[in-house]
Amino acid sequence: MHGAQGGTLNRPAAAVVAGAVLWGVGISPAQRVYLRQDPAARLAILDKSGWRWVAGQHLAAVGTAVVPAAFAGLAAGLPHGKARKLAGLAAASLLAGAPLFVWCLADRASDLERFAHRRGATWPFLAYSWLHVAGLSALAGALACLPAPRAAVIAAAVSVPVFGTVLAINKDIPPFVFYAVEAGVAASLLRRQTGQ
Repeated sequence: MHGAQGGTLNRPAAAVVAGAVLWGVGISPAQRVYLRQDPAARLAILDKSGWRWVAGQHLAAVGTAVVPAAFAGLAAGLPHGKARKLAGLAAASLLAGAPLFVWCLADRASDLERFAHRRGATWPFLAYSWLHVAGLSALAGALACLPAPRAAVIAAAVSVPVFGTVLAINKDIPPFVFYAVEAGVAASLLRRQTGQ
């Protein structure tokens, strides 16, 4: 994946990493809120966080939008064939899910009490999560068709049944796992392209 193709993949792969980092920074304020079960304790954490929580949800929304757009650019930079089609399918899945998670983030930022008491609709997050699992499945297939780093292929392929099982059993999953795998895949592509 060196040469002209590698050059066209550098920018979108770097954008995936940047989007995932931005998403992580956005999710970071008041991260203890995700570990608490008591709604009153959750609300106290959110109240104490104040503007940082709301600003973080906006940053996470930007990262949520950047990652699938960058994967669309990555797919467009691949040569015509099966890998490009599968990468395009992965990008389409992620693009379809992104507005659903942005909706969740807007809901979290606009009504702290509803989020603390987990009173919001769950279907947008579940649909977003299943679309991520589908996207990772297509991404694994695309990587398998390329001279991609073996670790990236394995990480994407193994994440699909693991994440799918967790999601099916718990009806919940920490979304950082999606961004960790996607950023890892993109970083490995960048390393391969730069010959490191």
